[in-house]
Amino acid sequence: MTENKIRLCIAGITGWTGSEIGKAVILSRDFELASAVSRKSAGQKFEHASVYATVEEALNLDPVDVLIDYTSALSIKDHVHQALDRNVNVVVGSSGLSSEDFEEIEKKARKKDLGVIASGNFSITAALAKRFSLMAANHIPHFEVIDYSHAEKIDAPSGTARELAEELSQVQINKMAISVDETAGYKEARGAQIKGTPVHSLRLPGFVLSFESIFGLPDERLTIRHDAGSSARPYVDGTLLAARMVTKTKGLVRGLDNLLFGQL
Repeated sequence: MTENKIRLCIAGITGWTGSEIGKAVILSRDFELASAVSRKSAGQKFEHASVYATVEEALNLDPVDVLIDYTSALSIKDHVHQALDRNVNVVVGSSGLSSEDFEEIEKKARKKDLGVIASGNFSITAALAKRFSLMAANHIPHFEVIDYSHAEKIDAPSGTARELAEELSQVQINKMAISVDETAGYKEARGAQIKGTPVHSLRLPGFVLSFESIFGLPDERLTIRHDAGSSARPYVDGTLLAARMVTKTKGLVRGLDNLLFGQL
């Protein structure tokens, strides 16, 4: 580790978020960009770091302490396992992992005495919105989640919405006046049922990333909403905080709010 800096490999270095994180790492005092991954830029350099076509190639050729992954829902599971198999800690910024995937990752990370920090959203304000939602669920047993994103987003729901729905169920089970099975018409219109929470995903031009937690009681309603802008800058600070802390973590921490504030 050069001058006690944490050596990073950033997968998705030319992407919307990965490129912003890469720029911040270059300017930082506590990180070294050891390597990067981008299929379209393989063989080139990101500043001084070599860019490889695959995570496997990058991790085999350059020693690193932490893999930061902002690639795709289709490849993230394989990338996490490749890193853990090579004794590399992981920060997961890509969506697409299920609760069953996380259970498998948790077991492997603990067995190898490594850390994995995963979050559907590394924005500090999104972490606050999620934490406020979990606090509200302690007192309001009726809730649903709406997930908004651009038309090209391949996965639904988003990692943010899936993470939120699964953790809401750990606070208390959502109480529905009419079950999905009793719904007349199209049952699918009630959304995907994730651990008992209906989640509705909109994919339309004009959206970047947003989510709403909606809570209802007789004659009143609470909405907690987070909206992301067009820049990836809000995700940089949370991601680099996770990269600092993951080398001191054993097992899985899921959710930036849990990293910042601890488990509820």
